[in-house]
Parts: sequence; structure tokens; C-alpha cells
Amino acid sequence: MTLTAPKKSPSKIPVGRPTAAKRSVTAPTSSPSSHSTPITVGSTIPSITFVTRTRIESTDQNPFDWKDLTTASLFGGKRCVIFSLPGAFTPTCSNTHLPGYEKAYEEIKGMGVDEVYCLSVNDAFVMRQWGLSQGLEEDKTVGGLGFKKVKLLPDGAALFTRGMGMSATWTSSRGFGERSWRYSAVIDDCKVEKLFVEPGFVQDSDPDPFEVSDANTMVEYLKSVKK
Repeated sequence: MTLTAPKKSPSKIPVGRPTAAKRSVTAPTSSPSSHSTPITVGSTIPSITFVTRTRIESTDQNPFDWKDLTTASLFGGKRCVIFSLPGAFTPTCSNTHLPGYEKAYEEIKGMGVDEVYCLSVNDAFVMRQWGLSQGLEEDKTVGGLGFKKVKLLPDGAALFTRGMGMSATWTSSRGFGERSWRYSAVIDDCKVEKLFVEPGFVQDSDPDPFEVSDANTMVEYLKSVKK
């Protein structure tokens, strides 16, 4: 008996759903082990592209479009504070870490800092909804970065996190997969001025330390070096 394979129907492209242009986002070429070896003071931060959402002129219920932001555009020629955390909507991140920096935002900017960024290995949609749920004041100007004070950076593919040597997994205890270890840093014109990495950095860590990357520690450091 001869068996005839069923004919495959040609693939169909949904009508009215245009194909997005491909972005040239290049992952770091470093080895996996270096993804978890923290960057050092004086080093240049990774050059990557953050895929974000920005507000546009529209009467649509979702008045946003994609916007690529490079490391250079965010940190070049500026002195910035960045703090990174394991995940949006998680307890410590939502109860203490982000609220602390939001509260200290003006004080931090008053000590020679141009901008404050919060980074997580989450996509742009999740980061916006987290900011709204936290009560952050939304920046509704066209082309804005989402919120008026602390700006939320989505590192959905963990490219920046890997380049910073902060890639961590919490697979068995939390089911997170790849995320960022908790840290904060001062970045001056794309170079690391100061770095606070939470202790006990290991893969699949049971504890999630929160001792040195908080806003108060950052404020004290900035005070100590203020000219």
C-alpha cells in the first residue's frame, strides 16, 4: 500500500497586521561565564539597544509605538544612576527598591546626576504596567520615556544584564529563569564610576539580598563625592 503525505497548505500572512522591520540588536559576544562576572569600576558599560515603547500623537486606545534607545543615547555625556532588580511586580522590588529611588529622585538629581534608571529583565509592556501600578507619574508628552521621575528600562533579552556581568537565574526557587542580580551603579559618560552589588551573587540563589543597592546607600555615596 502506498502512503501519500498530506499536502501542506501555503502559509498565510494575517491581513492588516504589517510585519515589523527587523532591528539589528547584537548580543554580546562574551562567553556565558562572563555573563555572571560583574563589571568593574572604570569599565565601559555594554553597547546595546533597548527596545522600548514611546508615546505618539494618536487617538487610539494604545497611543504608543516602538522606539529603539541605545546605550550611548541614554548614558553618553551624562552622569546617571541605574539600579537593577530581579523582576517587576515582585515584593522587594515593588515595596522598597523602586519606591525608594522614586522618593529620592529629586535629591539624587540635585547631587550632579542627570537621570535615574530602573532596569529589569522584563519587556516594555510589563515595565509600563508596573510603573502605573506603583503610582509613578506618567509622562504623557510625545516621545517621552514613560514616567516623569525614575525611568524604567526594559532589558527583555537580558543583553545589558549579560554585558554588565549580572545575569542570574532563580530557576528552582522562583521559576524565574534568567534575570538580573540586584545592583546599583553610577554611570558617568558610559563608564562605571561606582558599583554596589548585592552580596552572595550565585546562580539559582535562594536568598535575594537587599543591603547595598538601595536608594539610601546611593544618596550617601553621592553626598560623599559631591563637589
